[in-house]
Amino acid sequence: MKLDSAMSSRVNLLDYDRSSLEGLFAELDEKPFRARQIMQWIYQRGVTQFDQMTDLSKLLRVRLEAMAELRFPETISEQQSVDGTFKWLHSVPGGSAVETVFIPESDRGTLCVSSQVGCALNCTFCATARQGYNRNLTTGEIISQVWMAENRLKTGEDRVISNVVMMGMGEPLLNYDAVVPAMKLMLDDLSFGLSRRRVTLSTAGVVPGIDRLAKDCPVSLAVSLHAPNDELRTQIVPLNKKYNIECLLAACKRYVGTESKRRITFEYVMLKDVNDREEHAHQLAALLVELPSKVNLIPFNPSPGIPYECSSKNTINSFRDILLEAGINTVTRKTRGDDIDAACGQLAGSVLDRTKRSQRMKAGLS
Repeated sequence: MKLDSAMSSRVNLLDYDRSSLEGLFAELDEKPFRARQIMQWIYQRGVTQFDQMTDLSKLLRVRLEAMAELRFPETISEQQSVDGTFKWLHSVPGGSAVETVFIPESDRGTLCVSSQVGCALNCTFCATARQGYNRNLTTGEIISQVWMAENRLKTGEDRVISNVVMMGMGEPLLNYDAVVPAMKLMLDDLSFGLSRRRVTLSTAGVVPGIDRLAKDCPVSLAVSLHAPNDELRTQIVPLNKKYNIECLLAACKRYVGTESKRRITFEYVMLKDVNDREEHAHQLAALLVELPSKVNLIPFNPSPGIPYECSSKNTINSFRDILLEAGINTVTRKTRGDDIDAACGQLAGSVLDRTKRSQRMKAGLS
């Protein structure tokens, strides 16, 4: 954002990663290290008032008060599951809301972050898809979910959030220009300092975005596959009509590249009598045998109006065993937060459905 355009209204410094923040301060004729100081105040100390940033000159603090701000969404509600999972509903400009979920485990704390208000991809098992698409979130609206969760949960100096997954509402690669700077802030040692293997972007298979991400910000990659052949995947993930499985897996191989330790995580939601037969497991194993990968089998989490059931435990175990016998690293994901609709596929928020998708689906038109 250029300073001359930014001066018409106060800029949100949460929209800037380190390089863009240094550029902003250069326009103010300030040294680049001022950007680093600001980042440490915001992300490491949790300070949001410029007048409390005492290692900045008084003149700079006055200038910042006049032209900048730290703008956070309002938290509408907080829920905690019986298993300890937290879910927050945050309002965003435009009358809508997005959801953020924190999943505590014995060895990690994982935050699931949203990238869009709603989603345009219409995956048939997903509650968010039924809400339609409203708009992209800004970088500030994405990174503020991490900041707010961290400062809500931590009780001392230790970080609570060890992993961030871009698996909340929306398709991250369709909001590329905001998501990548947000992830760079997650990785930056001056902010959250997470390693690349602890930040995961989940995509339904936006192939051009996968190729861009490999060059710009190669974090861990998860792909929502959900079917082992094109006919079935197109029914479940309509994006497959544009980027079929062959095209998608070729992009995944490019993403892995020559890095021996990098692997792709494939998400596979288990839908009773739809994609859970033994033949599907054998087809999936054949697809992935030459690609460094891990498969997460996800028990389907029901939501109102979605016409699927979860595969039985025995079916899921049999499916998993076939993949394991083929040498595919496979785990069954434990369902967390389903009592507060925070489990995989259940996030919906409160979305202004400009596409009127919910009404069309009820009428049988989409």
